[in-house]
Amino acid sequence: MAKPEKVAAVTEIADSFRGASAAVLTEYRGLTVSQLTELRRSLGEGTQYAVVKNTLTKIAAGQVGINGLDDLLVGPTAVAFVTGDPVEAAKGLRDFARANPALVVKGGVVEGRPVSADDIRKLADLESREVLLAKLAGALNGSLAKAVGLFAAPLSQTARLAEALRAKREAEASAVPEPAADASPAEAGA
Repeated sequence: MAKPEKVAAVTEIADSFRGASAAVLTEYRGLTVSQLTELRRSLGEGTQYAVVKNTLTKIAAGQVGINGLDDLLVGPTAVAFVTGDPVEAAKGLRDFARANPALVVKGGVVEGRPVSADDIRKLADLESREVLLAKLAGALNGSLAKAVGLFAAPLSQTARLAEALRAKREAEASAVPEPAADASPAEAGA
């Protein structure tokens, strides 16, 4: 590859790293072109799967501040640059690797931090972002309802106490005999 082509390739890989929420490095040795095409299709629109040169990928990763990939960039390497949900991409790679053992997940980068192949497997075992957000919203909704009940209880108790105190004072006020009026002058003369 001529130097200008290498510079362009490094720039393209660096841009892919910058735009991705995750990047999964794989070894594709033994996969046919049709299997690679099937893999790209199965990963969906939010993931770009590209065969890369290890040296150029090391340079590109260094340019964007990603370190720790040297051990992963050995042998034939392809990278799945994920701009969508990393969980869905990890699941897609896991499922494809189960059906095609020639695909080996080496590790990757999630949110700019290098991760191992085990971390990618754990990521694949998570539920999707939408499901996790729905569960969180449900938990928060239940917790908020309980909190409202806890905060409303003292207020309603205070209101009932104030009403009871007002009723008691009214009852006491009506039970107190009115002071006797001074005798009228007509009664005094009698």
